[in-house]
Amino acid sequence: MIILGLVFIFQFGISCSCLAINRSKQTDVINASWRVMSNKTRHELERNLDCCGLFNLTAISQDDGSCDAVCRHRSTICPTCGEKLLKHSDEALKILGGVGLFFSFTEILGVWLAMRFRNQKDPRANPSAFL
Repeated sequence: MIILGLVFIFQFGISCSCLAINRSKQTDVINASWRVMSNKTRHELERNLDCCGLFNLTAISQDDGSCDAVCRHRSTICPTCGEKLLKHSDEALKILGGVGLFFSFTEILGVWLAMRFRNQKDPRANPSAFL
């Protein structure tokens, strides 16, 4: 029972943090991950998301011609990858937080039911069998 309680607390905390993270923190995480990415990974990401650069780095990426997105060949202005990543991460965090909260509260219901009914005897059993 103690382990289930600790799992609930951990799961509840993670779910609440997923729902509570704001856009500036998401931007910080995206900026940090963009800095440590290799150029190959950045180019694959730009090609798959059809965007160029990250937030304020868009002009640099488009000017040096390193962006290989389809939008670059259609027009001169491509959307930033940062905005697309923020949109996707915001949706994912909301979904993950909601699912986590749902399961943490159903886990509380399971713990309550287990504590409520764990010491009951089977009414069909022989009453003197437990003595």
